[in-house]
Amino acid sequence: MAATLKPYLNAVRTTLEAAMCLENFYSQRVERHLKPEVEIRSSKEVLFTPVEVCRNDKEKVLIEGSINSLRMSIAIKQADEIEKILCHKFMRFMMMRAENFFILRRKPLEGYDISFLITNYHTEQMYKHKLIDFVMEFMTEIDKEISEMKLCLNGRGRISAVEFLKNVS
Repeated sequence: MAATLKPYLNAVRTTLEAAMCLENFYSQRVERHLKPEVEIRSSKEVLFTPVEVCRNDKEKVLIEGSINSLRMSIAIKQADEIEKILCHKFMRFMMMRAENFFILRRKPLEGYDISFLITNYHTEQMYKHKLIDFVMEFMTEIDKEISEMKLCLNGRGRISAVEFLKNVS
């Protein structure tokens, strides 16, 4: 793990542990409605202050909490145009299968690449520390996956260029 990645991930983990104190909370406007308050934003008093943890200007995490839900949005490092395209395609692939991931949102927050929504139901049905471990593992592996895809793409491009130039000359 890179020297700068470890403190960043530790800060995200600590913030998640602090923000994941979720409880069952019905809507204050409509009787017996249980909606994620972080999404609805109907009552200011049940929303926590959003926390943004930044590694640099392109790699950051926004953690928004409320009394019954937590939304975590991640901006993934994208150094060049190829990484932007690969990241967009990979995130789109994941979001199309959001129902298999339970906590993954189908649409990320503006300015971020992917978002997770954790409700009190998730923390009641799953272990909190396992949810946090999943998110942290996702954050560490996503950079590796995009780097591997970029290397594979460059290798395939190099092979295609060699074959094309053999036919031309």
